[in-house]
Amino acid sequence: MGIDPCRLRVLLAVARTGGVLAAADELGITPSAVSQQLNKLEDETGHALVVRTPKGSVLTPAGLAVAEAGEEIERALSVARARIEGGAKVAGVVRVGGFTSFVRTVVIPRLPEWRIRYAQLQIRMVEDDFPALLRMLRQRALDAVVVELDSMTAGQRSLSAGMIEEPLLDEPWKLVVPAGALLTTENIDLGHLPLPWLGVDSSAANASVLGRIRQSTGAQKETVHQYQETLTALALVAAGEGVAIVPTLALSGVSHDGVDVLDVPGLGTRRIVLRRFDRRRSASMPVDTVARLLRESAAAFDTRSTS
Repeated sequence: MGIDPCRLRVLLAVARTGGVLAAADELGITPSAVSQQLNKLEDETGHALVVRTPKGSVLTPAGLAVAEAGEEIERALSVARARIEGGAKVAGVVRVGGFTSFVRTVVIPRLPEWRIRYAQLQIRMVEDDFPALLRMLRQRALDAVVVELDSMTAGQRSLSAGMIEEPLLDEPWKLVVPAGALLTTENIDLGHLPLPWLGVDSSAANASVLGRIRQSTGAQKETVHQYQETLTALALVAAGEGVAIVPTLALSGVSHDGVDVLDVPGLGTRRIVLRRFDRRRSASMPVDTVARLLRESAAAFDTRSTS
């Protein structure tokens, strides 16, 4: 039996809101209708897609695979709509929040091009940390925010009612150590490194990775220092003060003098997503356009980084 694409939006709503009731409110249908659509989708795929827990609904590995297909369809439709509406004037001010490495590496280099393509569209960037960005989004001080998550713990965060999340980029975490600190880079034991971990702000996705490492290795090493910016972490590592977990994007265009950047199995990936409130009931072409531009820019960076 084939999959009915119309049911994918129900699965996406559950994934984004974290529960059947919230998804029903998001879609404007009854919770019973949401459950029925999920059951039919599970029948069509032959797999359980959602697991109900006391804290909400969580997608199974099969559910994540189907949801990713739904997101691809959403993106394709968004591109098609943009092409159809290409002759329309896109005008207005769109306020976008983001974190340092994404703003610096993915957004700022494209701003001149976007300004030429959309002369009447003004994109205003605000750089801040995770809690502040979400607070400004909920207060409608921002139209959209780009935030970072540890992909292995991303499902533990729930979205506010009416908020949607669009994936932009997944990139590997890297282990950064002082140059020559490790005699071999094979079979690295993260629980027994020769130097302590550098502390990072608890709201950063790096902190989730450190928590995972502690849990999986049983190591209870204390962290030393506390940093927010990757440049600070690199300077501390180069000085021999410790080791750090850093995302690939943050290492782009900065000096790696005095450090070794290593790929280590098990570190996982950093997931970068765009969050905004659902505009379907009051369509906003400027915000939709900026969301599409951010997706395109992230996709282009991903292509360059993996080529």
